[in-house]
Amino acid sequence: MRIVWLYPDLLSTYGDRGNLLVLAHRARARGIDVEPMQVRSDQRVPHTADMYLIGGGEDGPQAVAADRLLQDGALNRAAEAGKPILAICAGYQLLGSSFYANGRAYEGLNILDLRSDRGPSRAVGEIAGDAAPQLGIGKITGFENHGGRTHLGEAVQPLARVTAGIGNDGATEGAWAGHVIGTYMHGPGLARNPRLADLLLAWAIGADPSHLPPIDDTWPERLRTERFQALSTAQ
Repeated sequence: MRIVWLYPDLLSTYGDRGNLLVLAHRARARGIDVEPMQVRSDQRVPHTADMYLIGGGEDGPQAVAADRLLQDGALNRAAEAGKPILAICAGYQLLGSSFYANGRAYEGLNILDLRSDRGPSRAVGEIAGDAAPQLGIGKITGFENHGGRTHLGEAVQPLARVTAGIGNDGATEGAWAGHVIGTYMHGPGLARNPRLADLLLAWAIGADPSHLPPIDDTWPERLRTERFQALSTAQ
């Protein structure tokens, strides 16, 4: 399995490389060979990967990343081919029709039916929610740090309904359509949400997530329990 982490030179401000490490670990624990690839912004995006990851970043790098991905075109073709894509924060925003950076609106990749602009305040802190039942991943937990608000169109569904934090707008968090998932969850998100990681792996190999061999999730579950307990105490 080839997992591509896109533009680490531009979009890796908040430790989202952890998602790549989590996916590689969970695949190898099940006997799946993994080739993690880091593709910088001056390189062509490969067409032959099985999954694509995009992390978070600041306004300037986000705008540069969107422009180069638009020129490259490979990520749009990957989405059309049904390849799994996980995009975090700034990476999530640039999958939509437009996003706001450097004081103005920029064109996005139009992979997801959504647009992003600036919110009245910065969203910083723990985020949690009840994920879309169709995904079968239960509750989600992560850390958000963004100034944007994201407005979903009719062709996408929310990744989750918010129970703590802001996410898109205080009511919903993230979005998904087909095999593309966008979210504001840092953390990294997949370390806190192993069922989401397994969903992406299952999509990549064309399997039912319930058919993946079980692995030891003692530590991820301890992390999840601690984060949900911390939220409960704070409230």
